[in-house]
Amino acid sequence: MSAETLVEQLKGGLDAPICLTWELTYACNLECIHCLSSSGRRDPRELDTPQAKAVIDELRRLQVFYVNIGGGEPMVRRDFFEIVSHAVDNGVGVKFSTNGAFIDTDAARRLAAMDYLDIQISIDGADEPTNDAVRGAGSFATARRAMDNLAASGFGPFKISVVVTRHNVAQLDAFKALADSYGAQLRITRLRPAGRGADTWHQLHPTNVQQREIHRWLLAHGENVLTGDSFFHLNAFGESLPGLNMCGAGRVVCLIDPVGDVYACPFVIHSDFRAGNVLDAGGFTRVWRESDLFRELREPQGAGACASCGAWDACQGGCMAAKFFTGLPLDGPDPECVGGDGERALASVPVALAPRPWPDHSKPARTRIPVAGQ
Repeated sequence: MSAETLVEQLKGGLDAPICLTWELTYACNLECIHCLSSSGRRDPRELDTPQAKAVIDELRRLQVFYVNIGGGEPMVRRDFFEIVSHAVDNGVGVKFSTNGAFIDTDAARRLAAMDYLDIQISIDGADEPTNDAVRGAGSFATARRAMDNLAASGFGPFKISVVVTRHNVAQLDAFKALADSYGAQLRITRLRPAGRGADTWHQLHPTNVQQREIHRWLLAHGENVLTGDSFFHLNAFGESLPGLNMCGAGRVVCLIDPVGDVYACPFVIHSDFRAGNVLDAGGFTRVWRESDLFRELREPQGAGACASCGAWDACQGGCMAAKFFTGLPLDGPDPECVGGDGERALASVPVALAPRPWPDHSKPARTRIPVAGQ
C-alpha cells in the first residue's frame, strides 16, 4: 500500500484512535505563556480515580495501544502512579509529558521499574534564559534535574519535547546535542495559537525565513527526530517531511480533557470542537464512532481557498487549530502558509474577532513573563 493510499484511508477514520491525548488535570506548578490548555488551577469536576480507570478499561477494549497523558502537570495528581499502573498493567502503554518538577530520585526509580512507559520532559530553550522566558524562572534547571534523575535511575531512552518558537529555532542543533548527551530522543512540535498561546502566538511563532530553516533542518534530521506531524504545512516548500502529513483531528487523534470532554484535537479545546463526554451514555467509544462532529471531519475535504495553489496536495491546507484560533476559515490557508497567503489573510482579520480558547484555568494573579528579545 502506498503512503498516499494509507493517508486517504486514515482520513475516513478508524475504529479507535492511533493517538489519544488525555489531559489528566489542569493543575500545574508552572504557567507557560504558550500553554495550549491555559493550565494552572485544578478543575473540581476532573475525573476521579475510578472514572479514570474506567476510561482506561474502555481504551483497552478498543485495543488502543497507548495514550499520551499530559496536563497541566499530570504528576500533580496524587493518584498519578495508580492511574499509570492501571494502564500499563492492562496493556495500554503510557507516554506522559511533564515539566519534571516531581521527578526526584525516588520517583525516577519508580518510573524506571514500570513497563510500557515513555516520558517526555518539556523544555523550550536549550539554555536557561531562552527556556525560562517562556516556562518560568527555574524551570530549565528543574527539567535538567529530572533528566539527570531519569538517567541515573537507568530509565533508558526518554524524550525531550520542544515547542519551536522564533526564539529557539537557532537552537535546534543544541536541542539535538542535549538529547544525544542523554541517549534521549528529541521531539519538536509546532506552536499553535491555542490556550494562552492565543495571546502570544503573534509574537512567538517562527517567521517565514525561520520556517524554511526548520524545513531544511527536519529534512536533514527528521528520521531521528519526532514531530507528531506538526509541520506538514512546510511540505509546500517542495520536499515532503517524514510522516503521515495530514490533519488527523477526529480521524486518528483526539483529546480527552480533565473533566472527560472529548475534543477533535489537543489544540482545539473549544465548544465548536467538543464531540461529547466519556461519562455520556456509550462512553468514549460512542463519541469516537458516532459523534456528528467526528463524522463531519471524516468526510472528504475540499481545498477551499487553496484550490488554485499548486502546493495543496503537499500541505493539505495546513493546521485546523492554527486557522481557527487566528480567525481564518477552516477551508482557508494556514496562517503560516509558506507562500504568504496566510499572512495576507490574517491582515483582514481583527485579532479581537478571533475565537477565544476556553476554559481558562490560569492562576488569577498570574504575571506575564517577558519573552526573550521582546
